[in-house]
Amino acid sequence: MAQAYDHGGGVRSLRVPIPDNPLGHTLVHVLDTGAGPVLIDTGWDDPAAWTTLTEGLSACGTSVTEIHGVVVTHHHPDHHGLSGKVREASGAWIAMHPADTAVVRRTREAPPERWLSYMADRLTAAGAPEAHVAPLRTATGRRTLPGLAPALPDREIVPGELLDLPGRRLRAVWTPGHTPGHVCLHLDEEHPGGLPGNGRLFSGDHLLPGITPHIGLYEDPDDATPTDPLGDYLDSLERVARLSPAEILPAHQHHFTDAPARVAGLLAHHAARLAGLLALLTTPLTPWQLAERMTWNRPWPKIPPSSRTIAVSEAESHLRRLVELGRAEAVPGSSPVTYVAV
Repeated sequence: MAQAYDHGGGVRSLRVPIPDNPLGHTLVHVLDTGAGPVLIDTGWDDPAAWTTLTEGLSACGTSVTEIHGVVVTHHHPDHHGLSGKVREASGAWIAMHPADTAVVRRTREAPPERWLSYMADRLTAAGAPEAHVAPLRTATGRRTLPGLAPALPDREIVPGELLDLPGRRLRAVWTPGHTPGHVCLHLDEEHPGGLPGNGRLFSGDHLLPGITPHIGLYEDPDDATPTDPLGDYLDSLERVARLSPAEILPAHQHHFTDAPARVAGLLAHHAARLAGLLALLTTPLTPWQLAERMTWNRPWPKIPPSSRTIAVSEAESHLRRLVELGRAEAVPGSSPVTYVAV
């Protein structure tokens, strides 16, 4: 039987497994309200995850058929994946920030082959070798790219406003960076354990106790709007630090305290990362070449292809920030494009 962790004050969490992922699990939070339990995120759409979620709800003294609503911190499949099944089982509403709902809508409407072709073209433009790109050009079907048929939310999260949850004061804080519509959720109530601070914060992937969330580019086949995800993320971090919640309940790892200190550590990490990239960019480099030279949790040759794609996107988001700051620029006429410090 799946275990539920009781955080007190009508808040519990369930460890819902993510298949074949080093993160291991998503922490799905169950919030009691006057209209019934509400889930904050749901976990990956996978049979084992569904079994864990339903058994965990039973351990909480409820069931999936009694869920009143689902609040999704962001559109990634380890958070939004099971939302549709929960709605089918219970009639629950699904709420998401409109920026991420737009991503979900475009994802549902575009055929998988379009996404695969788009990813291949982006990687080629970033300087990826053909051996890395070729599998994307020949792959087909939704099995290659999970999460391409997510449930379309039916409610909009409006930042700054209280969600319509009887007996609760849950307010959305827009924290773009990890995704354009990522939200943290501030439970504006006294901490049940008496910890000093401003309530509790469900932080999704925005603020994690021991790892730095992936910050890559937002672009997709139907939206070519230039973006600065890292700049968005750094601004969002400072917004959360000013909130000073007593406790943070993230979607991965474990709950923790002292949000300002964690934010300070993340800001320092990215400042050091940007400084290190400027040192590398004394020589013109493509995003792929930059990613090869960056420090990751393992040597580049041991990073699997899918993770290399993510790493290149992260290198590109840092390059975008440096360009926005006027610290780096694209070399005119280079193909694939290279960047150099200025």
